[in-house]
Amino acid sequence: MSMPGEESKRYQHFLKELTEHFEDNEMPEAVESVGDKIKKIRETKGISLEELSSRTGFPVELLSQIENRTVSPQIGTIIKLAKSLNTVFGSLTSEEGENTYSIVRQSERKVVSRSASQREHHYTYMTLASDVKERHMESFIVKLEPETPDQELSVHDGEEFIFVIDGEMKVRLGEKVEVLSTGDTIYYLSKVPHLVTSNRDEPTYILAVIYTGSD
Repeated sequence: MSMPGEESKRYQHFLKELTEHFEDNEMPEAVESVGDKIKKIRETKGISLEELSSRTGFPVELLSQIENRTVSPQIGTIIKLAKSLNTVFGSLTSEEGENTYSIVRQSERKVVSRSASQREHHYTYMTLASDVKERHMESFIVKLEPETPDQELSVHDGEEFIFVIDGEMKVRLGEKVEVLSTGDTIYYLSKVPHLVTSNRDEPTYILAVIYTGSD
């Protein structure tokens, strides 16, 4: 039977390993270009930026910035773009699989997206389900940064569950603001305008599971 002190040491070791994993992999060559994939799929399907803008409600300028890697889209934005392009989330993050299940070993975790510039550096994330075909859920470990004035609330189909691994998270849900600490959880409908950020000067780490919808 483990003693409380031993459990605390294990958890601290896990947090140290998690932090180091993000830092070691947060290099440009480790980042998959979501913008490149959006542009490739859009052009392959003969969809103009104007048409994609009409489908998503995103301004043409924003879509162009995403494709040119000057702006990094939020996870919710990627989900909305994937649906509008009639593809799956994984096809935009190099994680589209053909298997009926997925196992990601600790040593195999990798950062799959980060902000395109320091100004846009709001969060980075690692996918935890990379090979399952036709899936409707996405799971991530996310490193959240403090909120900045230029961040906008996200709205898309689906539902989200978040567990705070370490730190303090601020979540905006419409007009409401909630603060969650280590060990807290929240579940909400993604159609409610939302934004999650770290509520402290240091990053906050969360486990996020997103149901993207079956349409």
